[in-house]
Amino acid sequence: MENIKTTKKAAETTTLKDYVSLVRNNLLSISLITSVCLVISIIYALNATDIYRSTATLKVSKPQGSILDSPLIPEFHDFGSDRFIANEIEIMGTFSTRERVARALIDTFRINDDHSMYYVLLDHKFDFANKDKRILDVEELAGVLRSVISIDQKRGLDIIEITAESPSPHEAALIANCYAKQYRSLNLEVNRNHLTFVRNFLLEQKNEKQNQLSEAEELLRSFQERGGVIALDEQASSLISQLAQLEAKKNATQIELITSNKILAELKNELERQNPLLADYLQGLASEAYFQSLQEQLIKLEVNRDIAIASASSNIDNNSVIRDYETRIKEIQRKLNERIEIIKSGVFASSPAEVKELSQKIINEEVKNQSLKISIKELETIIFQYESKFNRLPKTAIELARYQRNRESLEKLYILVEEKYQEAVINEQSQPGNVLIIDNARRPALPSKPNRLLIIFVGFVLGFSLAFAFIFIRNYFDNTVKTPEDIQDLNVNVLAWIPMIEDLNYNGSKGFEFIVSKKPDSIPSEAFRALRTRVQFSRLGENSLKTILVTSPAPQEGKTTVAINLAGSFAQSSKKTLILDCDLRKPSVHSIFGVNKHPGLVDYLFDKVPFDEILRKSDIDGLSYITSGTIPPNPAEMLGSKSMQLFLNKIKSLFDIIIIDSPPIIAVTDSEMLSAFVDGTIVVVSADTTELELLKKSIDLLSTNNTSLLGAVLNNFSYKSGYSSYYKYYYYYSQPTKSDSRRKNLDFKNQQN
Repeated sequence: MENIKTTKKAAETTTLKDYVSLVRNNLLSISLITSVCLVISIIYALNATDIYRSTATLKVSKPQGSILDSPLIPEFHDFGSDRFIANEIEIMGTFSTRERVARALIDTFRINDDHSMYYVLLDHKFDFANKDKRILDVEELAGVLRSVISIDQKRGLDIIEITAESPSPHEAALIANCYAKQYRSLNLEVNRNHLTFVRNFLLEQKNEKQNQLSEAEELLRSFQERGGVIALDEQASSLISQLAQLEAKKNATQIELITSNKILAELKNELERQNPLLADYLQGLASEAYFQSLQEQLIKLEVNRDIAIASASSNIDNNSVIRDYETRIKEIQRKLNERIEIIKSGVFASSPAEVKELSQKIINEEVKNQSLKISIKELETIIFQYESKFNRLPKTAIELARYQRNRESLEKLYILVEEKYQEAVINEQSQPGNVLIIDNARRPALPSKPNRLLIIFVGFVLGFSLAFAFIFIRNYFDNTVKTPEDIQDLNVNVLAWIPMIEDLNYNGSKGFEFIVSKKPDSIPSEAFRALRTRVQFSRLGENSLKTILVTSPAPQEGKTTVAINLAGSFAQSSKKTLILDCDLRKPSVHSIFGVNKHPGLVDYLFDKVPFDEILRKSDIDGLSYITSGTIPPNPAEMLGSKSMQLFLNKIKSLFDIIIIDSPPIIAVTDSEMLSAFVDGTIVVVSADTTELELLKKSIDLLSTNNTSLLGAVLNNFSYKSGYSSYYKYYYYYSQPTKSDSRRKNLDFKNQQN
């Protein structure tokens, strides 16, 4: 819990200066990660395939409805246009549409001998070495088109852009143009759907009536050849002609009624899916009594008018009768139209925009369907009247009359069906779609991507970001001591911070650890002198320090280096100093001085050698050292023995300062025992190595033994950022002048002589 509080406190006091220091201390990691990402992005950019983009532009118009669809406010005329365009875009993106495009592309591929211009249409999964790659089938190509085609609406306009991408510029333009043409064709098919249905039905009827007419003519010719009556009188011929005319008209009306029934059923099924209640409502309106009454009156007048027109060739003047029919027809037609408009207004008042157009088609078709039914009924009544006249013909001529009546009826019916068919063809072809290709896709001259400079720039930025993220995350989860403030947060006095001894890293010799002897003018040497001063003045008077224990939380943190150089600093200040190696598990004092470790302390404690043989002098005046000697099997018991206490009392009388190098306090109990026999203890902490938790446990162990903890020394500390000023100023004042250097060299030579 306390460690968490310490971490939170450190996070709260983090400043921009700390971040700058963190970056400066990790420049190598930042440079390495950024360089790797930059190289990868350059390689990718140089090897990326060129992609060409081509765009076809369409104008999609919203279908125009009747006047009842017109908006009340003209400014809001295109209010639903965006939704309509969005629906069309969804239709264009469906799998069925892509299948149509895929079939067209495959047909184009097969008639083109130069297959090198294609990439998207080919299979690239397994046959990398085979130049003649397999063409994709329809379903596979339809799936691929989803990823190479983008369909977008220009903001605020009824314009749709179809963009295709391909490594081949020819193929990109081909796909975009083919997609635009296939969608336009699909749109035309949808708009002409019911017209095409009518045309096909009338074509079937026309062929059927043509065959029936041929058969009727053949029967008439055969009858005449058998010696029957060859011709009829004028009255019989006129009756047969009128009767054939009426029968042809009735049959044509029946064909038209069948067509109307099929169209009406299709429209109602579609409306049933969207609004079943509205479909039932429209069915009831079409069968209301008043509506049917008007239609019946209208049909009777039209039929009588047509009969009057047909008999106008006789001596009877029917012009006044025809005009009277026309006047009455117009009046009834006006009433019928008014009723239709009332019905439409009631339907459209509460119908959504998608249903209005469909409802209008159903109403118009219902009116037409009812009219056709009434016409057939009226024509059948009139034909029945003519049939009675026909049956009164002479028996010798009645058989010929039937043959002629059948032929003329079929002939007139065929002519009517032919007219209807031609009319249906014209209506189908004249039905425009609401899609217009306003700009065909063109073969692009330059690739649209990749943007190699952008890829390289993004790679550089990404690498830089990853590097920063790496060092920040590593720093966040790094629970090691980094700065003196980390130690002070544990309420531990920071005696000094020692920079890394660079010559030791380059040379690798143990002798370079004794930096105060090898390079007394170096920055680390001055740091050890500062440590000496703070230790010396930490306790004055009768209770001044004489025995100082140097330990660390864990191995490899530089405690031996600190102990030897601290002892050397005391010796340089004219203090009779002893460095005692009490690390009986992994001793290293002897290796720094370049001597054998035995005889040493252990040998003396076992009374194997006298004191004079274990005491050795160093190159620095006033500095002596005692090595560990033979490593015993029980170092902890040896260091805590009565003999060890007597030995410490003996050397206290011989030296001014005794520096004891001991094992790490967390690993073994040796340092805990020794700390009870000394005047003060120093804990050596290695920057970026010692964990805060281990340091805290070390402080707790020393505190429980009532040890006099002098403080901690931060070893291998990077003095960049705000701490560099201390060493900068020291370097300025501590560097000797040329005259000082000559004087020191001269004094050194005199001492040698």
